[in-house]
Amino acid sequence: MLITGKEMLEVAKENDFAVPAFNAGSGQLLTAAMEACAETNSPFLMAIHPDELKFLRDSFVSQVLYEANHTKIPVAIHLDHGASYEQVIHAIQLGFTSVMIDSSHLSFEENIEIAKKVVKTAHSVGVSVESELGTIGDTGNTVEGGVSEVIYTDPAKAQEFVERTGIDSLAIAVGTAHGIYPKDVKPKLRLDILEEINKDVDIPLVLHGGSSNPDEEISRSVNLGISKINISSDIKISFTEKLREKLNDGNLEAREPNVIFPECIEEAKKTAIHKIKLFKSDNKANLYYK
Repeated sequence: MLITGKEMLEVAKENDFAVPAFNAGSGQLLTAAMEACAETNSPFLMAIHPDELKFLRDSFVSQVLYEANHTKIPVAIHLDHGASYEQVIHAIQLGFTSVMIDSSHLSFEENIEIAKKVVKTAHSVGVSVESELGTIGDTGNTVEGGVSEVIYTDPAKAQEFVERTGIDSLAIAVGTAHGIYPKDVKPKLRLDILEEINKDVDIPLVLHGGSSNPDEEISRSVNLGISKINISSDIKISFTEKLREKLNDGNLEAREPNVIFPECIEEAKKTAIHKIKLFKSDNKANLYYK
C-alpha cells in the first residue's frame, strides 16, 4: 500500500512509535526490508539516497513502486538527503511519495529558503517534505555523508524553521552520525535536546544515523518523540558479512545469485526485524487501514 511520508509519520507520532526508513542500496536489500516488514506487520519508508539511485538507475524505482502497490504493508518511497532542488524534482517525477531536502550545511536563512521552495513544489503534487536543521556526523565511508563535527539542532530555532518552511517532518541533530562508529568511539545522544525540541515542535521528528547506537538510547529517543529512524549501515553490514562468508567458503561453483544471496537477505532481515521491534513499529500496519 503506497502512501506519503506525511501519512506515514502522522500515525507514528499519534501512536508513539517510530517508522523505520531502510536504505535500498540493491534489489536484495529491498527484498529484505519488504519481507521483514511483512513478517512483523510494520509500516516503513523505502529510502533511496541520490548516490544509490545513480547506481541503481531510475528503473529501480519502478520495482519499488510495484512492491509497494502489491503489499498490504504501508510503504512510502523516500528520497534520502536530496542535495538540490533538481534532485528532489527528479525524484518526484519518478514517483517518490516523500522527499528530503538537506541544506543543513547552509545558513539558517538559506536553509529556510530552499526548504520553502521544495515544499511549494512537492505539496502541489501531494508529496511530503522532510528537511534537516543542524548537522549529522559522518563516521567514514557512507553514501549519506555528513560532517566531521556535529552542529546540534538549536531548540530555539526549530519551531521557527518549521513554521516558516511548512515542512512535514524535521530531521534533528542530537549527536548521531552516519555509518558505524569506530571501536574507540562511544556514541552518546543529547536526548535533552530532543526532549526540548519535542515540546515546541508539533510535526514528526526524524533521527538520522541510527545505526550502531545503543539500543537503550534509540528506545528512549522513540519515547521522547522520534517518529522516523533511518537505518542504512546496519542492514548493509549484515548482508555483506554473510556475503563474504559465502564467497570464501571454498565452493567455487557458487556463482548463481539465487544460490549466493538468499542467506545474505536473511541476515539483513534479522537486523531489520530487530530494529522494527526496537522502534515499536511491529504490528502497527493495521493503524493505517481505513
